Amino acid sequence: MLRMLLGEQPRQNNGLLEEAIESMVKTTRLLQKEMDKNQDPTHDFRKLEIWTRGLIVSLDELEQSWNAAKHFSQSVQSGYIDDMSIQEQGEYQRYVYFYKNGFIRVFSILDKLGTVLNDLFDLHTSKVKAHFSYFTVLRQFRFLKAHGELAEELEAIKDRYKAPLNALRKRRNAEIHYMNSEMQDDLWQRHQGLSDKIELEDIDKHLDDLQQGIDMVCRSLAASYKYTNKLWTENGVRA
Repeated sequence: MLRMLLGEQPRQNNGLLEEAIESMVKTTRLLQKEMDKNQDPTHDFRKLEIWTRGLIVSLDELEQSWNAAKHFSQSVQSGYIDDMSIQEQGEYQRYVYFYKNGFIRVFSILDKLGTVLNDLFDLHTSKVKAHFSYFTVLRQFRFLKAHGELAEELEAIKDRYKAPLNALRKRRNAEIHYMNSEMQDDLWQRHQGLSDKIELEDIDKHLDDLQQGIDMVCRSLAASYKYTNKLWTENGVRA
């Protein structure tokens, strides 16, 4: 949708994004097969199908947010906010909007995945923490020593992207709990000298962090749903 508004061609899914989406689509087919077969009297399969379709949509929206942020960032050439023209300020503000939308969505998707995993594998994470996050679910896997193969893979993915994820988390926390994330650098620079011009943040680094956050999300989704599909297939559920 956003690509059309930006005058770009539709996205062709490939790489990690394609792998994640295809693994989730396969799960929805397996769930549909089971619902057709057993009528799903408890509505558990229907619930998982809806959650999974929601994750597919959320992942699409996350990638589109990153793409829109990158699109608008290309029109930002000034090194200082005070040097921007009115038009460039508008492009910068649009970049900031979609960039922030992106890093908030990274953690939103992870927490939604945590909800799916908790329900799917009966982890009872809410007994540990009522409003749990994806990372609480990972700890619950370890505590229960449940589904070690999946737990180890998800931990390895988390560790691989530790640095960019920490950077995104700090910006997310600042945005939600403290102040607009893009203003943190401004505040620090004001502390250094009230008369100095405010230097722009490293936009390329921020976009790279967000891209790595998307990669982490894609790998986590693909690992989770491939593992689920394998378990179900081994138990005779086939699309």
